[in-house]
Amino acid sequence: MRTGPLVAVECPDPRPGPGEVLLRVRVCGVCRTDLHLAVGDLAPKHDGIIPGHEVVGEVLQCGPRAKRFKRGERVGVAWLGGTCGSCRFCLRGGENLCLNPTFTGWDRNGGYAELVTVAENFAYRIPDVFSDQEAAPLLCAGIIGYRALVRAELPIGGRLGIYGFGASAHLAAQIALYQGARLYVMTRSEDARRFALELGATFAGGAEAAPPDPLDAAILFAPAGRLVPVALRALDRGGILAVAGIHLSDIPPLNYARELFQERQLRSVTANTRADGEEFFSIAAEIPLRPTTVTYPFSSADQALLDLEEGRITGAAVLQVAEPGQLLGDRTATRAGHQGR
Repeated sequence: MRTGPLVAVECPDPRPGPGEVLLRVRVCGVCRTDLHLAVGDLAPKHDGIIPGHEVVGEVLQCGPRAKRFKRGERVGVAWLGGTCGSCRFCLRGGENLCLNPTFTGWDRNGGYAELVTVAENFAYRIPDVFSDQEAAPLLCAGIIGYRALVRAELPIGGRLGIYGFGASAHLAAQIALYQGARLYVMTRSEDARRFALELGATFAGGAEAAPPDPLDAAILFAPAGRLVPVALRALDRGGILAVAGIHLSDIPPLNYARELFQERQLRSVTANTRADGEEFFSIAAEIPLRPTTVTYPFSSADQALLDLEEGRITGAAVLQVAEPGQLLGDRTATRAGHQGR
């Protein structure tokens, strides 16, 4: 990443297809998945992909048969960009496991651009309680953190451990605390540990620290497989560890007696369903969640990714692409250049 993994280019204006809407991008959140894609940890689905899947924009144009939104409405675009609707997983309500899915910023161009298209049935209306900057990280960090919390099956009033405390973690933590949980945070960043305590955590320690109490559930947000056995050992009997990221480094060998016996469980989290997203936004508005964000100009997308990699961001990074009411000139986009670390 030292020379920057992104390349700024001018692109033809995208056009909305049937059932799609064209959005003018206001802001786009910076997700760790964007980083993995940009530096080559995740292989792009096609050359020159435009990253970004935490997009807040306004509708400029509706394609044929697109009737859900009106011109000027504020719309959110998330990671899940489309599903087949006919495979065994889609038919049973598990569209996050679709055999032929489409992902924003991986299969189809995302929001590191001035314009983006989205299938209207995979877009979200954003509650008015959130500003553009607040809404952006909710569209992935928030939704995925919520699904991870559901997958962890934290009992009411239970003890939740969180490993890594970035964009997704600080949002999931607020939901858990709102629901009456006790929160234990393990992370390498001293700033993040202070932040966790400010939010109401009972304990905040280093990434491999042993929490002072056994955990009823845990979520691993850090993409570090070496923390899987650490987190499993911290679980009480019957506890569940949910791994929230799309990319994880190799997990070291597990010791069955120390890390899995007594019905401890290890679960992955794969994307989300649209129902997850709608449920999350309802809860987020009720609380309401207060994302902590750091705003970067669009031209500093590389710096935002570097700061994310180096752990210099508390909360979530957001790219300011356009101001409300701004007239666009030449359309620009930032593509993943895959120049490596």
